[in-house]
Amino acid sequence: MTAQVPQNAVHLMFRVYKEVFPEVHKELNYWVERAKKIPNKELRTQAIASIEDKTFHCEGGSIYSMLAGPQWKESIRFIVAYQTISDYLDNLCDRSTSMDPIDFRMLHQSMADALTPENEIKDYYHYRDDKDDGNYLSDLVHTCQNVLKDSSDYPMVQKHTLKLGSLYTDLQVHKHVIEEERIPRLKSWFKDHQSEWPHLEWYEFSACTGSTLGIFCLVSYMLNGRMDESLAAQVERSYFPFMQGLHILLDYYIDQREDEEEGDLNFCSYYAHEEQMKHRFEYFVRQTHEEVQELPDTAFHQMIHEGLVGMYLADRKVGKLDNAKSFVKDLLKVSGRKAKFFYYNTKMYHKLKPGRPL
Repeated sequence: MTAQVPQNAVHLMFRVYKEVFPEVHKELNYWVERAKKIPNKELRTQAIASIEDKTFHCEGGSIYSMLAGPQWKESIRFIVAYQTISDYLDNLCDRSTSMDPIDFRMLHQSMADALTPENEIKDYYHYRDDKDDGNYLSDLVHTCQNVLKDSSDYPMVQKHTLKLGSLYTDLQVHKHVIEEERIPRLKSWFKDHQSEWPHLEWYEFSACTGSTLGIFCLVSYMLNGRMDESLAAQVERSYFPFMQGLHILLDYYIDQREDEEEGDLNFCSYYAHEEQMKHRFEYFVRQTHEEVQELPDTAFHQMIHEGLVGMYLADRKVGKLDNAKSFVKDLLKVSGRKAKFFYYNTKMYHKLKPGRPL
């Protein structure tokens, strides 16, 4: 891959399909084979399912490898391993007989260790009966650690990755406990952060913490040797809360019908009505647009921003939602011209290959 960061949508999509996705699938194939060898049946089932059902998470996240220049393959190795940990743990918590927040926090300690190269591997399954994964989770952690420890620039980035990672872990713990405790815990957690983000509702803040994009952006810039203290702080500001919030709110938007049928928590359901939700989505779009102007490679980040909107709204599930046509039309309009490009490009991609975006 060339070192140049794509500046237009056609160049971006060409690189994505020709270089990034094939490398992502190569990494994922390795982890699928590892997952198949997990001795414990339940852990093996969830590990395989988390990759097969959520490949699009790794595909989408790995677009940030284009910021890593010559180290793009190392970036993909980190992104795939870290995202695979995230998706695996999400499956373990979602489909677990355990509702123990201590168990969930111990599992997610693996994500903090993945971002801390000097940390030793721990017994992440300490509080659950299913334990023997044949070192699957620890090998994922080691893979992330090995990428980060080879960079002398990582100390400049680490406090930002750990902050974003810690918020992500808090969300996962609070939203997976027994149903009657979830909302009180999430609201109480938001009170600790509300003074910093008074313009957000508790459910919007929760959504903002649920994305890994900021971490992928920080690590990719670092691998390219372009990182300094100022850029690290700016990436965090530009991605959290609005870019990450837009990402996860869109994810919840397309899952509304599915989550309602399965009785799962969906942050979009807490908006008073459809018009309020559309207004707030438009607010997130505008704020994200403002924030990414402060980053280098502005055109790239703007494409990611518009791509999120276009690709999510092109998902097949959107067609099953009430008032989807007007919602899609209005959000595409406020998101910019490239959002429509990604919208129609993704529609075509779905016709050629089954799957989901980002």
